[in-house]
Amino acid sequence: MSTEPRINDRIRVPEVRLVGPSGEQVGIVPLAKALELAQEYDLDLVEVAATARPPVCKLMDYGKFKYESAMKAREARKNQAHTVIKEMKLRPKIDPHDYDTKKGHVVRFLKQGDKVKITIMFRGREQSRPELGFRLLQRLADDVQDLGFVESAPKQDGRNMIMVLGPHKKKTEAMAEARAAADARKAERLGRGPAADQADDVEGGVAEVEETEAVEAADDVAEAAEVEQPAEAAQDA
Repeated sequence: MSTEPRINDRIRVPEVRLVGPSGEQVGIVPLAKALELAQEYDLDLVEVAATARPPVCKLMDYGKFKYESAMKAREARKNQAHTVIKEMKLRPKIDPHDYDTKKGHVVRFLKQGDKVKITIMFRGREQSRPELGFRLLQRLADDVQDLGFVESAPKQDGRNMIMVLGPHKKKTEAMAEARAAADARKAERLGRGPAADQADDVEGGVAEVEETEAVEAADDVAEAAEVEQPAEAAQDA
């Protein structure tokens, strides 16, 4: 079934409670009179409360109303924050370089406002030394304490040990900061583009002038040498 309200000739009731374009209460009027007023104002008669007795209708620009509603819904979806839990897996005896790489991913997730589930995977005899995994998780929590906090303390789960880190910033704040940074970078590119081109043109022009002057100086030296050489020849003669 369609969820859109009935408008104009699709309204099938003898009378309606009419609301004017500015929200003023006109009162209960026959449907024909309401349609006549809509045509007079060059607006649509829109049924806004179909279950009322009589139904409530309003005079409005229905096309503009639908557009504004769609824009509001789009903006709400853009600002809506979905809680996301990222997962990062480590080994108890992880290589220092690998640890730095994994920590970088955790930092990026926390900056984005996402939670991070850290899983330490034990194999073979490593299961008899859970303190290795606990110390590794504590080390990671200390390294990222400026960005996140321990939401779920380390606990053993079969062959794995799990800890959950939560971000200090909310998802909406992280998204807003990311958009602001992107807009700033875009504005900087647009603002510096023509200036940078102009600076390049000036620098290129200076270089061209200097090159021209150097060539002209070299030509003058060569011309002077040619003049001196015949004069010396004449003296010898």
